[in-house]
Amino acid sequence: MALKPTIYKAQVELADSDRNCFESLSLTLAKHPSETLERMAVRLLAYCLNYERGLEFTRGLSTADEPDLWIHSDGGELQSWIDVGQPEEPRLRKACGKARQVIVYAFAKSAPTWWRLNSDAISALPRLQVWQLDWEELAAITDMLERKVQLNISIVGGVMYLDNGSASVSAEPTLLFRNQAMD
Repeated sequence: MALKPTIYKAQVELADSDRNCFESLSLTLAKHPSETLERMAVRLLAYCLNYERGLEFTRGLSTADEPDLWIHSDGGELQSWIDVGQPEEPRLRKACGKARQVIVYAFAKSAPTWWRLNSDAISALPRLQVWQLDWEELAAITDMLERKVQLNISIVGGVMYLDNGSASVSAEPTLLFRNQAMD
C-alpha cells in the first residue's frame, strides 16, 4: 500500500515590495512521503518569491519530467520551470530547452559542494538562475510550519521576512548564477 502525502494548508499574506506584488494566498502543499519538511518549505518560499498569475505546484517528486513549480502562458507555452534541490545538469538542460526561464533553489547542507562540482556545466545553460537558501535560516522557517499555518511574508531588498504570529524569521536567498541572456 502506497503512503499518501501529508497535506499542509498555508494562508499567506504576501507583500513583495521588490516586485510591487501584494496578495492574499491560500496554498495547499502536498508533502510527499519521501520529502523533508525543509524541501516543502523551500517550495513554499519559491512560490512566494516567484508569485504571479498562473504559478502552480506540480506533482513534483512523483513525476520526473515536471519541475516543482511552473508557469504556462495563456497559450500553453511553458514560461517558468522552477526546481528545488540539486538537479543534475541533464535535467536542467532539458528544462532550458522547454521553458523561457529556469530557476533552481538549492538548499541542503551539501548545496555548496553540489554547486562547486556542477557549476561549470550548469553555468553553460541558457535562461538559468541558481539560488541558494541558507540551511540555518531554512531550519528556523521549518520550525514555524504547522499543518495549518498563517504567514505574513514580506520581501524587501531581496530579504524575506516571515512571521506566523508567534515567531519571526528572515532569510536571504543568495544568487549563485544568472545567465546574462535573461536580463
